Amino acid sequence: MPTEFLFALVVCLLPVAALSGWYYGRRDLERKRGTRASGMSSDYFRGLNYLLEDRPDKAIEVFLKVLEVESETVETHLALGNLFRRRGEVDRAIRIHQNLVARPQLEFEHRSTALFELGLDYMRSGLLDRAESLFKELLDLGAHQRQAIGHLVDIYQQERDWAKALEYTERLEKLANRDLAPRRAHYLCEQAEQLIADGNAEDASDKLRAALAIDPNCVRASLMQAGLAMTVGAYEAAIRHLDAIERQDLAFLPEAIPSLVECYRQLGRLDDLRAHLEHLCDLRTGTTPVLTLTRILDEAGRSAEAKARLVAEIDPRPTVRGIDRLVDYALAGASGEARENLLLLKKLTNALIANKASYTCSNCGFRGRSLHWQCPSCQSWNTIKPLHGLEGE
Repeated sequence: MPTEFLFALVVCLLPVAALSGWYYGRRDLERKRGTRASGMSSDYFRGLNYLLEDRPDKAIEVFLKVLEVESETVETHLALGNLFRRRGEVDRAIRIHQNLVARPQLEFEHRSTALFELGLDYMRSGLLDRAESLFKELLDLGAHQRQAIGHLVDIYQQERDWAKALEYTERLEKLANRDLAPRRAHYLCEQAEQLIADGNAEDASDKLRAALAIDPNCVRASLMQAGLAMTVGAYEAAIRHLDAIERQDLAFLPEAIPSLVECYRQLGRLDDLRAHLEHLCDLRTGTTPVLTLTRILDEAGRSAEAKARLVAEIDPRPTVRGIDRLVDYALAGASGEARENLLLLKKLTNALIANKASYTCSNCGFRGRSLHWQCPSCQSWNTIKPLHGLEGE
């Protein structure tokens, strides 16, 4: 059965199931009260007929007309509001939930649920200030605490209000008994980014130290500390910050290598740079260390040694970037047909390198060419890392 048909069937049957349960329960109640529901029956079955005719919009209009906001119908209104929001008809969802909230006789549980759903409606429509007010109201009421705080954090992230995001994440961490230290460290890094943009390096450095105090494995903070140190010529300090990445997360060591090279060059310590790169190659952290080492050896006139080191690295762990560099070495001494074949291979490796993603999210599988500390797809923090394997490191 096609997926589209199943989805349409579920969409149609959801209100039928909800309304049927409500209707028959209401009818039994009215029988006990000695009342009649003939008018209701006519409208109700007219709505069912619209559903059978595959006219869900008309059916929903009929159901909305006949439903009264009483304790017996609140759940049905909530179901219809949620259905509208899922279908992208946020304005209609807002009207339903606003109508519920406006009823003073509504029970506390129902009213708080309607407030929460209305907050979700506002978020979906981009009215973040209204959603923020409702979620804060729920916190004052003591209802839907975890969900409300979670959505407030989402709002402050969208607004890039990192101070409030940090504040409410701390509350969520205590309430949900979860370790959210890595996320809080990123909020501090975001604040540091803003301070650096404003030219306030000293306060930015304080934020980065606070981030590492919260999460000692925050690679981002170490990279940023190294960058700040380099801007003032403190290259020894920058190297120490970059060295910390080795114990924080080996997967990110390739991100540190360009800065390491710059620091050692500025200090005139090329022998120490080669030794450092040899060490990183031994850690098997990817292709970048060996490619950087071969370039340094080439500059020193040790191309034969560089080529041998490259072959030793890519033989057990081949990568497109490694093969591309090996083709360069082969081209240096090739001629005739062999050279033409190597140029064709070089064209292929260049195309593969140009079109490949460099980073991937371990949470949702998103791939991109730039490093994001928060995944653009699933919004998770700290889940994107450099790709490893044939097409990566």
